[in-house]
Amino acid sequence: MITLDDVRAAAVRLQGQVLDTPCLHSRTLSQITGAEVWLKFENHQFTASFKERGALNRIAQLDEAQRQQGVITASAGNHAQGVAYHAGRLGIRAVIVMPRLTPAVKVARTRGFGAEIILHGDHFDEARRHALELAQSRGLTMVHPYDDPAVMAGQGTIALEMLAAVPTLDTLVVGIGGGGMMAGIATAARGLAPAMRLVGVQTARYPGAWNAFHGEQRSGEPGTIAEGIAVATPGTHTLPVLQACLDDLLLVDEARIEEAILMLLEIEKTVVEGAGAVGLAALLAHRAQFAGRHVGLVLSGGNIDPRLLAGLIDRGMVRSGRLARIHIELRDIPGALAHLTTLLGELQANIEEVHHQRAFSNMPLQNADVEVVIQTRGPDHVAAVLARLTAEGYHILDND
Repeated sequence: MITLDDVRAAAVRLQGQVLDTPCLHSRTLSQITGAEVWLKFENHQFTASFKERGALNRIAQLDEAQRQQGVITASAGNHAQGVAYHAGRLGIRAVIVMPRLTPAVKVARTRGFGAEIILHGDHFDEARRHALELAQSRGLTMVHPYDDPAVMAGQGTIALEMLAAVPTLDTLVVGIGGGGMMAGIATAARGLAPAMRLVGVQTARYPGAWNAFHGEQRSGEPGTIAEGIAVATPGTHTLPVLQACLDDLLLVDEARIEEAILMLLEIEKTVVEGAGAVGLAALLAHRAQFAGRHVGLVLSGGNIDPRLLAGLIDRGMVRSGRLARIHIELRDIPGALAHLTTLLGELQANIEEVHHQRAFSNMPLQNADVEVVIQTRGPDHVAAVLARLTAEGYHILDND
């Protein structure tokens, strides 16, 4: 088990090498959740993730022989970039084993830091096993993504900075995958503020740590927007710390995570990946538990695929009623579609898509099935549009 002194020693090693990221109060999120909310912007790190902290603390403790031989790790994302960046900066050879299906943009960015990239296996566990084999055969030092005391201590420096910036914090809500960040934060927080309430969060699709903490065997499901914490089981070093220090461990579903990402984008104007948004998702899903408390959330990373973010924005607009799809039965005569679009324009509904279907329809040949996607101001505006269309004699087949 690491100690507060280990975390403090890590802070000395990291000083000037990683950012002491802002920890700022969010007035709007506080109003929405009923808690006083502070955000720790770890997505502002150079590689856009907290993973730099643990990676550098481990690399900084290599002896000269280990530095000469180099380091290796297995990761498909943030940890890979943290190891590659700091090893390259210090002139240390780095080998990164990544699953074969890792997005090309992540492979390219990690390679751009000077690391040797090896694509192996279809998932993290296969990549990890291959990395351990290469560590033995090539004499490389393994820098584990989470299950290493030095890595845990490095991540714990987040808590030192948060409590120094906001001494009034009484609750920390932190995402958990393998548990390295939460183990380090919990160790530091318990040492500095023993009464601190510590709450971990996992995606419901990967409840490994939740099962271990609660003594249950809830099954998971593959695939999550929070891929940064999609870890089947917590580490052998991290689990004892979690069991000893956590007050609770919560689950959040995909819809809540998506909602949190969009809230952070719209309200705080910051881009956060799924794993970095689970803390806010937990506040939204379990508001009664945090009402009135001074809560610190760690926005652990901002590496999200732009195409995924674009899809999230569209889905969020649908959920909030700002994007609506309407099916209308329309007379198939000249000028009918023009009349419809003119009417929607008068109602200040911006048309995004129009699908005019004749052949693939069960309607009378004299009619057409028209699907219109419109941008609106919200549910009340949609209701007003539907009411006006009905009053004008249009037959609404369906609306989303």
